[in-house]
Amino acid sequence: MNSQQNNSSGRNAEISRKTGETEVSLAINLDGKGGGKRSTGVGFLDHMLDLFARHGNFDLEVSAQGDLETGAHHTVEDVGIVLGQAIDQALGDRSGITRYATATIPMDEARATCSIDISGRPYVAFSDGGLPQVTIGDFDSELTEEFLRAVANNANLTLHLTIEAGTNAHHMVEASFKALARALRTAVAIDPNQEGVPSTKGTLTQ
Repeated sequence: MNSQQNNSSGRNAEISRKTGETEVSLAINLDGKGGGKRSTGVGFLDHMLDLFARHGNFDLEVSAQGDLETGAHHTVEDVGIVLGQAIDQALGDRSGITRYATATIPMDEARATCSIDISGRPYVAFSDGGLPQVTIGDFDSELTEEFLRAVANNANLTLHLTIEAGTNAHHMVEASFKALARALRTAVAIDPNQEGVPSTKGTLTQ
């Protein structure tokens, strides 16, 4: 069950989602300064969301409770779903946005590149670069792809993310989240030279 609210005074959205596995409440301001608190019960995910907010310049509040006794999968995926829904809603009709962006982020020996098209067509191409299948704190590294797919599918993004180098799983995942944040920050930015929706179709929404 979802409840949604949009603040017409800015590019904001608040969404709550409750299922038999998780309960997630999230608020985002696309034109923020990296503020807010993230509390999901999954410490490494909180850390990655902190990075996402800070490097994306998004104000982001996240509260989640989930069935962590079965692992972090449901919580990570459902937070990604709600984050994607909130981004989609906060973007409105996409008028004036930059739309496309690519960011490459190094993290010590690791490097990740993310390319985004706010296309209205959900698609994910993820190359993990040999990401070790390990648990980082309470976060299975394979959940990186699950989170990205949940965000992109619900925000209606075309997202290509490639981990290009790395041996340390923490660094590889962190570079991925930072690259996502930086690319999205540019893609959602208002282009002063763009009139209306940046599409010959006249729409970027489904």
